[in-house]
Amino acid sequence: MTSTELARRIDHTILRPDAQAHEVHQVVTEAVTHDFASVCVAPAWVGKVSPMLAGTGVACCTVIGFPNGTNRPTVKAIEATAAVKEGATEIDVVAFLPFLINCDVDSAKRELTEIVRAARAVRPDVTVKVIAESALLVKLSSDTDRVIEAACRAVRESGCDYIKTSTGFHPAGGASVDVVRRMKKYGEGLLVKASGGIRDLATALAMIDAGADRLGMSASISVINELAGASGVATLPGTY
Repeated sequence: MTSTELARRIDHTILRPDAQAHEVHQVVTEAVTHDFASVCVAPAWVGKVSPMLAGTGVACCTVIGFPNGTNRPTVKAIEATAAVKEGATEIDVVAFLPFLINCDVDSAKRELTEIVRAARAVRPDVTVKVIAESALLVKLSSDTDRVIEAACRAVRESGCDYIKTSTGFHPAGGASVDVVRRMKKYGEGLLVKASGGIRDLATALAMIDAGADRLGMSASISVINELAGASGVATLPGTY
């Protein structure tokens, strides 16, 4: 895998609540320079970031119901609609976690469907990723396969595009290779985004090898530089 190929799998992310304008501007500049898949920013920054990305091939991504997912579905739908109107082309929605913890697929689907319909009424091609906080699900469940399969089913049947491991803000932890592999197994057509704790090249490549289609990272530049320092090409774990 070349540094260019890896860059196109990265959502270059700045979601700290105290991020300043110059820091967000730097992240956008880095994303355009390295041709990352997207820049992921808080909703408050979308209106400023989306014009900067116009015509660059780098998507404007934002988060909805972040980081706890406890807003009512209607509030998340309004937030998603506003973000898309301001130029977001990808939205990462934090699901209401009790539905996923209890494998309540029907309730999770109702919530996600409301958000998806609202966002796509504004922009039919908006990409919707659902954050399942997978480390928490695994921690609280005695049956990892069942809880991951239920989450994947809710995401798929509500018409979303990706299932995403984590916000990166929950104390339960971030992405794991095991969960990414299970999400790929049970996703049945869903794309998978690994996020949370991906801070070096070895971890990034392990996530991709497990089935991640996209990586959410704030350490994107150091990882790309690490690969460039290794002559710009890396072999995926398990690839010969």
